[in-house]
Amino acid sequence: MRNVVGSLLFTSVLFASVAVWGFLAFLFTPFGHRCTYWFARSWSRWMLVSLERLCGLGYTVEGLENLPRDNTVVLIKHASAWETIAQIEIFPRQTWVIKRELLWVPVLGWVLFFLKAIAINRGGGRSAVAQVVEQGRLRLEEGLWIMIFPEGTRVPAGETRRYGLSGVLLAHAAGQRAVLPVAHNAGDFWPRRGVLKKPGTIRVVIGKPIPTAGREARDVIDDVRGWIEATLREISTEAHLRAAENP
Repeated sequence: MRNVVGSLLFTSVLFASVAVWGFLAFLFTPFGHRCTYWFARSWSRWMLVSLERLCGLGYTVEGLENLPRDNTVVLIKHASAWETIAQIEIFPRQTWVIKRELLWVPVLGWVLFFLKAIAINRGGGRSAVAQVVEQGRLRLEEGLWIMIFPEGTRVPAGETRRYGLSGVLLAHAAGQRAVLPVAHNAGDFWPRRGVLKKPGTIRVVIGKPIPTAGREARDVIDDVRGWIEATLREISTEAHLRAAENP
């Protein structure tokens, strides 16, 4: 019962905080990207603390030594709403490839626009990929990290979808940079479209950069997918075992 109450309370806090923090961030947009981004970062940090206190759900990060010195393209598993919050705290100053419909959301959409999100039509096919490459290169030149969910949408824990090529094509177009794969088991604790959050510790694993120079995009994304899904199977199995031991 306590977990249900905590989860419902956190959900209420989450929606309210988006409106409050978003409005404050919007007010400060005239002061530049760094100022607006500070609000996004502080919101992320506060939400993660709230999640741990209300729902008993924390997280750990492994592989921080794999973060490259220069900004890069990050390909991260999308199985929950959790990673959309946590990535802002875990990784350096960044922007995101998002579905364009998010820009139509009052307050949130305004802030995402000023945070230079790359808003695409997910049904746009090649035009969407071209947009990611074109706008992504500009964002990389500005020093931002580019966060991409290669499956394009949230996928339930234990499932996978075809990985798109836009992140790899962007990295190659930006000077044959490597891409950084990231796996996590947030979907085991905060399911897709789920309100109830299970207590525990989410594991985030940052892999070693995967080079793109001189390689076919499909070969690179196959390596990314192979590493993410294999790592996810390993950490998800551990999560399920812990859940069975502590029902």
